[in-house]
Amino acid sequence: MAAIRPPSTVSAWQPSVPGIAEVFHARFTDHAYPAHVHDTWTLMILDGGRVDFALDGERHGLGVSDAVVLLPPGVSHDGRTVTEAGFRKRVLYLDSSVLPERLTGAAVDTPLLADPALRERVHGLHLALAERDPFEAQSRLAFVRERLHRRLAGRAAEGPGTGTGTGRVPVPVPVPGARVAVRLRELLDARVAEGITLAEASAELGYPHPTHLIRSFKAAYGLPPHAYLTGRRVELARRLLLAGVRPAEAATAAGFYDQAHLTRHFGRHVGTSPARFARSGRT
Repeated sequence: MAAIRPPSTVSAWQPSVPGIAEVFHARFTDHAYPAHVHDTWTLMILDGGRVDFALDGERHGLGVSDAVVLLPPGVSHDGRTVTEAGFRKRVLYLDSSVLPERLTGAAVDTPLLADPALRERVHGLHLALAERDPFEAQSRLAFVRERLHRRLAGRAAEGPGTGTGTGRVPVPVPVPGARVAVRLRELLDARVAEGITLAEASAELGYPHPTHLIRSFKAAYGLPPHAYLTGRRVELARRLLLAGVRPAEAATAAGFYDQAHLTRHFGRHVGTSPARFARSGRT
């Protein structure tokens, strides 16, 4: 008889702690994240099982250990369960007031930080956040930030490189069309909710062939423009839901056609429904 898998669970909330955009705790037994990006830093510790993820095209694996995962903003990554037992994780989404984007290259080169002291600090921060104690959480965040800067600043100081241990920038390597890819990304970021057609983007950027835009963007960022925009819309919906906006209203405010459209993509990116996600932080 096959073993009964424990149910997947999610708990998420926005703490009243400057620098932390979201706290996300989850148990997943059978889930695969599509390639996507965040506009925040992703700081993760694993409490059970194993997880496999690709960052900027390079795969990494992690089990329960003293390691901490740090994924930078604006760099494509995915994630998936490895065993039938799934995995349990705790995640903090941190904004640029905690870690500046200039450290992105160092984080791309070393997303797994084997650092018991850092993991213990992150664990303590989660405990303070779960207790809804903002003063203690702010204090613990300061020590997490200090440790992260210490680990990354030396690598960033080595200078820009091509992913061989010397750090990278958000467009990791010189690729044909990198400049137009950056311009298209800026255009998508400015119009997350209202969106833009491929024809409009081509005209505004002065490229008569839309396929060139798509190929250039994917070469620079690891995913096509429509997937990037969908991920940004899911990120916006997450913030709205945790702020108390109802799922139907959050869907249209984030640029989705309706609640069903949001629900379909939200499940792929977050591993739960918008309604359950919104309720999770209030339980």
